[in-house]
Amino acid sequence: MNSAARKLENALETPESGSKKQPIQSQWEEHSAAELDRAIPGCIDSIGLLSGPANTIMQLAYPGVGHGVMESRVESGSILLHPIKRARTTLSYLSVAFYGTSEEKLAYRRAINEAHAQVTSTESSPIKYRGLDPNLQLWVAACLFWGHIDVYEKLRGPMSKADQARFYEFAKPLGTTLQVRPDMWPEDIDAFWVYWNETLDTLVIPDDVKNWLMQLVDLSFLSPITHKTLGGFAKLMTTGFLHPKIRAQMDLPWGPKEQRRFQRVIKVLATVNNAMPRRLRQLPGLALMWDFRRRLNKGLPLR
Repeated sequence: MNSAARKLENALETPESGSKKQPIQSQWEEHSAAELDRAIPGCIDSIGLLSGPANTIMQLAYPGVGHGVMESRVESGSILLHPIKRARTTLSYLSVAFYGTSEEKLAYRRAINEAHAQVTSTESSPIKYRGLDPNLQLWVAACLFWGHIDVYEKLRGPMSKADQARFYEFAKPLGTTLQVRPDMWPEDIDAFWVYWNETLDTLVIPDDVKNWLMQLVDLSFLSPITHKTLGGFAKLMTTGFLHPKIRAQMDLPWGPKEQRRFQRVIKVLATVNNAMPRRLRQLPGLALMWDFRRRLNKGLPLR
């Protein structure tokens, strides 16, 4: 790690003099992918990738996150220019956050911090933001947590309150692996739902962000052939996985006809996915975790 990155990490981990804030986390309880699945079968199945565009839209609906991604000067992480790499980076992060060791979390934090440090607003930006803002990261992590529960419940039925509380504890590293301090997380699952619903009620997606996000809904940012071939299915999946409040703000039509089509697809996916052994259900995440560890051991770029 270069000296600039080391200074950045030290500054983030050490609270200001006299501050009552907790430092960002550097040690986590460790769990394996198998252990998570034994506790709540299916909670981290990789089929959740289908909800990725919808979850991205929800993340970018938050003030600062959307413009930060739209205006980002980190071209290598652009979802429009490098969608496969962006998906790989995101799924690798989920794998490291859920079942990476403390050392692996810290390594990925350093790699992501170097990119996030370059994401800052300019004088022409409509809103001030910075990629290292823990409040923005808290919302992104909250979306990832909500998305896992949403996918689980669509494929397996309602998650019990006890399992929600258990999964909430497993999922805290989604934020604390980066700059979200432990004391920033809502205290328990009930407090999380208060934060989630109150934040959703305040979100208003700016028109420029909404127009930019529409490219993700039907894959219109990809080649004309891909857009024509897969755009309809992508729009159905993305619209179906969006939270109803965000769906309405995106002005995406959704009625009984669309709901029936979505449910038919989900029923087929659930039948196939839920019958698979754990390693197949988690295969993309496990494969990317293997690749992450290979890169880490060889000193290769982690993003």
